[in-house]
Amino acid sequence: MRCAAIERCVNLYRLVIILAGAAASAVLAFASTFAHGPEFIAELEQRAIAARDAVGGSDVTVRFTTADGWPTRHPVLSGGEALDDATRARTALAIAEVPGIGGVHWHGENGHDARADGKTREVASLHCQDDVEAIVRVRSIRFAEASARIDSASNRVLDEVADALSPCVGSIIAITGHTDGNGDEVANRALSRARANAVRWALVGRGIPADGLRASGVGAEEPVEGLDPKDPANRRIEFSVIETMPLKPTPVDAPGPG
Repeated sequence: MRCAAIERCVNLYRLVIILAGAAASAVLAFASTFAHGPEFIAELEQRAIAARDAVGGSDVTVRFTTADGWPTRHPVLSGGEALDDATRARTALAIAEVPGIGGVHWHGENGHDARADGKTREVASLHCQDDVEAIVRVRSIRFAEASARIDSASNRVLDEVADALSPCVGSIIAITGHTDGNGDEVANRALSRARANAVRWALVGRGIPADGLRASGVGAEEPVEGLDPKDPANRRIEFSVIETMPLKPTPVDAPGPG
């Protein structure tokens, strides 16, 4: 009985540490974004202009501020009326694909032109989930043992995941953490949720807007088909695009929902 009580206390202590670490990571990620927002947007603007000019869209104006003057990762495009539709669409897509940009839309005489976030973005997002699944199928996102701290060796994988998810910005992207069946069920669920949140904030730091990312953890409830529930290979992060949303300019340093 005493051993069982000690084990419960140890598991509870681990749970408190995991949740505290996840909360600290979230605060630091938001603070960093707030502190460096203008510099980040200035760099995005330079990259967007380079991408625009590379496809012949130099007549298009790219604005990285909202109507209220807030910096945003969702630039508004205008001008370029003399360009043909193909060049305008190609320009919008080139800008939207710049890592860190959350999506674009046109502002014209009618206030809105769906070409940038309609057909063009739809084409760009067709394969993003498949691309992410291909990445994590061969190289997993690794964590320190019994921790939500992402192993530094996984930074390159996260860079590639962020690049692959960029065309899906404007949709709800679900991040689900899984564990194997070893250990306490409650602690496993908390750990899987904390790891999913750690990945969420890592992607926010790579330019994916927080308001489109949803993190959850299911513990060991959904093992990989054909694997023993206790197989370590069940420890994984999965991504899925679950809903399409309209793209709107969003202040870069506005906190997303929890």
